Amino acid sequence: MRKVLIPTKLDKSAAEMLTAKGFNVILAPGTPIPELATQHPDTEVLIVRSENVTPEIIDALPSLKLVVRAGAGFNTIDIKYARKKNIDVMNTPGANSNGVAEEVVAMMLAVYRHLVPGDISTRAGEWEKSKFMGRELTGKTVGILGLGHIGQLLVKRLAGFDVQILGYDPMIAPATAEKLKVKLCTVEEIFAQADLVSLHIPENNETRGMINRNLFKLMKPGAVLLNCARAGIINEDDLRAAKAEKKLFFCNDVYPKDSAGPKSVADIADIMLPHLGANTFEANLLAACRAAEQTIAYFEQGITSCVVNKALPDGLDAQYQKLAFVLTSLAQKYLNGLNPNRIETSFYGKLSGFAKWMTPPIAAGIAAEFAEDNTPADAEKYFSQSGVELVNREVDNNKKYGESMTIDLFAGKETVEKVSVRGTITEHHLMISRIARFDGLYLEPTGNHLFVEYTDSPGVIGKIAGLLGEKNINIMDIRAPQDVESGKSLSVIKTNVEVPEMLVEKIREAVKATRAFQFSC
Repeated sequence: MRKVLIPTKLDKSAAEMLTAKGFNVILAPGTPIPELATQHPDTEVLIVRSENVTPEIIDALPSLKLVVRAGAGFNTIDIKYARKKNIDVMNTPGANSNGVAEEVVAMMLAVYRHLVPGDISTRAGEWEKSKFMGRELTGKTVGILGLGHIGQLLVKRLAGFDVQILGYDPMIAPATAEKLKVKLCTVEEIFAQADLVSLHIPENNETRGMINRNLFKLMKPGAVLLNCARAGIINEDDLRAAKAEKKLFFCNDVYPKDSAGPKSVADIADIMLPHLGANTFEANLLAACRAAEQTIAYFEQGITSCVVNKALPDGLDAQYQKLAFVLTSLAQKYLNGLNPNRIETSFYGKLSGFAKWMTPPIAAGIAAEFAEDNTPADAEKYFSQSGVELVNREVDNNKKYGESMTIDLFAGKETVEKVSVRGTITEHHLMISRIARFDGLYLEPTGNHLFVEYTDSPGVIGKIAGLLGEKNINIMDIRAPQDVESGKSLSVIKTNVEVPEMLVEKIREAVKATRAFQFSC
């Protein structure tokens, strides 16, 4: 009988569902996990909400196989250490999202209509109507940082107020934003134009303290900042100074620790709540049910679709991640090694649901220091720190491209260079079908390949072959697609050994090539 430890206040439905399936459930809300770990070292499943799951706790539970976060955020769980111990970590995405989205709307209305101080004043026998002159939400401009589950639900909940919505999320496709009727903007544009700004971004090394004086100085006088995400993303001292200068309003529901005691934002928060976003009967019930359902499915059916610390999700062939890496590496080679500042991707067929899992190999394709086994979150952080904009385009599967992908790299600012590469998997082999405007390439990228692009004319391939032969380099395969419109040809020659750089340069000069490079895979 598998033991499940639930050291948190969670709807009893989770325990009931698990018990009915034969699990031994230990309910101990409020008891410190280290204490419970000592009492129940044979625990195989740990279900938590906001409790910290540290390496010490993981080590204290040698039989642990699965940690389930009954909610979306899992920053309190050391997922990388869990992976090292071969422990899967799941969350229940979307279970709490509506509760948080509705809370944000409630805060907006409460701060605009002075509901909290108005209630206190009226209960005290006062009648201060003029003091509590409010504002209407209708017609305002709302900025949303982070358009995940919560951000998108907030967009829908605000629809009835006829607001203009500005959004920022580097991972959302422009077509998706258009469907939501959200205008995609930079973070700076949102802070400069919005009457209310709501934060729905994770806290990590990249976002910690990012909401600071540089953004506050852009805000309109009297603007509202709402934080129902994570406490650490705001620089409180900078907010304190900006609030005094611009009479900003601040609504807050998150703190460094979920516990009683003085709060550092007490002097600057117009509304502060004890992390109530997901604290609804409906959200608690849904998170509990999903935590139990996912645990049962994990052990009975091996379903791991909600595991957040694995390199490969259910249904995705690892070959496609390798393909993404190869296409990106080749594209950068084609751009003469230039570092891209923008990457656009299209994933067709079933691959469209795995876009985020392609980001680590894409990052590794342009940066040797980025490990392919990093997580999508690591890749997103890398792109942000490197100033690379990543856009996943919405695709039209009526084009019948099957399970294929297109990766476009853009480099430069004043003069922009671009290359687009498409590929797929055919009979378990990687296949590059197009590079730039050279279609019908159908190249299997294994071994050593010499790429030479030149103005089409007779005898060029013969010259290249002759120069290779002089160095005793054998030609194993040749592909030579043409771009009729530009008059260019591309010879891709597979060789038995890697072509030395000096010979590549000699070939470039001999055929007056616009591009010549060696690519090995």
